[in-house]
Amino acid sequence: MLETLDAAAVRRWCAAGLAALRRHQGEIDDLNVYPVPDGDTGTNLVLTLTSAQHALGMDLDTSPEGGATPHGHALRLVARGALLGARGNSGVILAQILRGLADTFVSTPVVRGRALAEALRGASAAARGAVAHPVEGTLLTVVAAAAAGATEAASDDLRVVARAAAGAASRALARTPEQLPALARAGVVDAGGRGLCLLLDALVEVVTGEAPARPAPERRPVRPPASAARETGSDAYAYEVQFLLDAEPTAVARMRATLDALGDSLVVVGDDPPPGESGTWNVHVHVNDVGAAVEAGVEAGRPYRISVTRFADQPTPTPPPAPDGAARAAVVVAPGTGIAAVFAREGAAVVPANPSIGELLDAVRGTGAARVVVLPNDAATASVAGEVVRQAHPFGVKVSVVPTRSPVQALAALAVRDPSRSFEDDVIAMAEAAGACRYAEVCHARREALTVAGPCRPGDVLALVEGEVHLIGVDLLDTCTALLDRMLGGGGELVTLLTGVDAPAGLVDAVRAHVTRRWPFVEVQAYAGGQPHYPLLVGVE
Repeated sequence: MLETLDAAAVRRWCAAGLAALRRHQGEIDDLNVYPVPDGDTGTNLVLTLTSAQHALGMDLDTSPEGGATPHGHALRLVARGALLGARGNSGVILAQILRGLADTFVSTPVVRGRALAEALRGASAAARGAVAHPVEGTLLTVVAAAAAGATEAASDDLRVVARAAAGAASRALARTPEQLPALARAGVVDAGGRGLCLLLDALVEVVTGEAPARPAPERRPVRPPASAARETGSDAYAYEVQFLLDAEPTAVARMRATLDALGDSLVVVGDDPPPGESGTWNVHVHVNDVGAAVEAGVEAGRPYRISVTRFADQPTPTPPPAPDGAARAAVVVAPGTGIAAVFAREGAAVVPANPSIGELLDAVRGTGAARVVVLPNDAATASVAGEVVRQAHPFGVKVSVVPTRSPVQALAALAVRDPSRSFEDDVIAMAEAAGACRYAEVCHARREALTVAGPCRPGDVLALVEGEVHLIGVDLLDTCTALLDRMLGGGGELVTLLTGVDAPAGLVDAVRAHVTRRWPFVEVQAYAGGQPHYPLLVGVE
């Protein structure tokens, strides 16, 4: 049991919190407010805190700067690592929470109960201040409840205050469906708030030595983050092969032996399912025979997200160029390889979906331009882009964000770029073009739920307009054509279609034919977008 929170305790808390998030990653990912298969809050929180722990480990021996306390210095490292690795809304807000805690701890000689309560109040304020339009029933509500619970404990006993904060957060989490109708319709609690509760419970366990006695939710399969540090390995092997693998433990053991004989730097990590059940594994190896390595994965199960790197082709890292004061650029987030190629042809720098703040900042600086417009293409990445605006300023780069919510809006924005205008006027024109483009997406329901369009069952086809379910059908083509009829009924001259990786052959041709027949004066543009989860993305201008 601890009476004060020192630097060693901060390190243990970071490790324990990350372990808890990894255990419940799949569960948190599944807390979708609508039954579409794109939940990634658990993954985002894991990746964010993984970055935090990496930063803490890399700078473990550095001395505190500016008179900071050792525990404040440790938490400042955690907060900085979380910031640069933050993904999605929840990741960005978590980074702000950690920063708020660090701001109090850096100047507090001894952290006992009242200091922890003060830090939580600062963390709640920092998180709320980072959100332009705070919504109750979210992570913001849960951290505010934790701060209030800690304050109401009115104690300087660290253990009492930590328990009070975690308990108040847990009770607030249970009330989130009462505050946010989307949660009530889906029958779930807030995903980000659930992650924060796990972190606070981890703090209680570090401080008291006892885990809080709370009912554990049903454990779901966990998909580990597909990221690992790349090392040079032995010069005898020319290629690095990485992939995710769905397979049983016995098959993985055989594959491990095969890969071990093929090369070196072999790492296989997974969620360790019971014997006979399939799990997800992250496989990394250095080899000369790439085909044999991939074939070993195929024999074991289902490999995917396969990446191959030839060490001889890797360039020597160079610092980003100094920004050119006369240059401007656009950075676009792309959810699929097809649409990424389209954006690149439009002259934009492209970043894969769900980037961290650090990755997006690197892309902005990599353009070499002093004025950069960012098109995030979803609400979660918009939060990441907002932080990049602040992070880029010290490097002499002005970043403006056009808050696109779909790749089709980004296409509309890029189409009106005009270098003869001032940068500010160009950003306004791009924002107006994006806003004039109504967007929709078609996907399959993953679970039974009540949507604003009525109840749906697993496998039903959902058509979402501006993020809200408008149509529920059983046939993909019929739902797509009904969606276009509904959208074009409100006017429109240009339809943009982006097909996903799961789109059946002939879908876009059938939709195009329907529009041509029913709406003969409407132009249709179609691209192979390659996005996951959504067979069709639609834009109407």
